[in-house]
This record gives sequence, structure tokens and C-alpha cells, in this order.
Amino acid sequence: MPPAEPPAARAVPASLLEVFLTFTALALQGFGGVLAVAQRELVDRKGWLTREEFLDAYSVAQLLPGPNVVNLSLMLGDRFFGLPGALAAIAGMLAAPLAIVLALAAGHAHLAAHPQVAGALRGMGAVAAGLMVAMAFKLIGGLRRNPMGAPACALFVLATLVAVAVLRLPLAWVIFGLGGLGWCTARWYLWREAQP
Repeated sequence: MPPAEPPAARAVPASLLEVFLTFTALALQGFGGVLAVAQRELVDRKGWLTREEFLDAYSVAQLLPGPNVVNLSLMLGDRFFGLPGALAAIAGMLAAPLAIVLALAAGHAHLAAHPQVAGALRGMGAVAAGLMVAMAFKLIGGLRRNPMGAPACALFVLATLVAVAVLRLPLAWVIFGLGGLGWCTARWYLWREAQP
């Protein structure tokens, strides 16, 4: 894998308006989850982040309270333009979907009884789940540069899947338990690498 591009050579948003419009476009493309679209747009198309940086930012966004992609938008807006950038990103992420949800809520009482609407919503849920799986496979390459190495990362992924999907442990337990263990393990690997 080639080394990551130096930050000076990487693309950055030209203005607050570009940040706002980018996150508005992201928000309007997502149904049930915009993270897969965000990864494709911010890493592959815009080049604002490398895969590793996206993975790191997403990891932090998951640990913070609130929706992951909203946390991610705040961090990226702040990274490029400080507080005004964070506000532009969050406005882009929330303004258009809020208007759409309010309009849909107004018409929901009339449309909810139609079986076609219920079927369409179930179908969109399956598509959103597929997008999340596709994003996970695409981001796996970023774990190659993880200090723990691929086998340890795979073990943590498997342990997380078992804890959440099979054992149905509360998410807070999984985050603090496996997240804390993962942090300690990564620190140990980094300490071991630093030893002569």
C-alpha cells in the first residue's frame, strides 16, 4: 500500500459554502444511514481524508453521544474551518433532512396505511444495511496500517460481532469493554514497537 499523501498535497474544501453543500448532499443521499456515502464522498471523490483518517475519525464519532455521521461532520468542519466550519457542516447535515422529515410527518397519517409505502420502507432498510456492509469491507484495507496488525484487528471485529449480534450485550458495555481492551492492546503494541 502506498504511503498516505502528505496533508499539504491533499484536497481541502475551498469555502464554508462547499462544506455546507457537501454535507447537504451527503444528508440527502442517505436513508437509514449515510456513513457509506460519506466515506465514498469524503475519501474517494473529494479526497479530504485518507481511508485511515476516515476510519480514525469515524471511530471517535462512534464514541461520542449522538448520531455518528453528525459527529463526523462536526469534526471535519472544525478541522478545516474551526467553529464556523463545524456550524456549516452541521447545518448542511441537518437542514434539508429536517425539512423533508417535517413534510413527510405531515403526510404520514394519510400514507401509513398503504401497503406499498410499508414495503418501500422495508426495502430501503435492506439497502441501508447493504451499504453499511459494503462500507465495512471497503474500510478493512485501512486496518492494514493499524499497529496491532490484521489478526488482532480481525479478532476484535469478530468479538464485537459476537457480543452485539449473538450475545446481544448492551452497546455501552461493548464500547467500553472491547473499546477499552482494544485501546490497551494498541498501546501495548505501540510500546513494544518503541522498545529497542
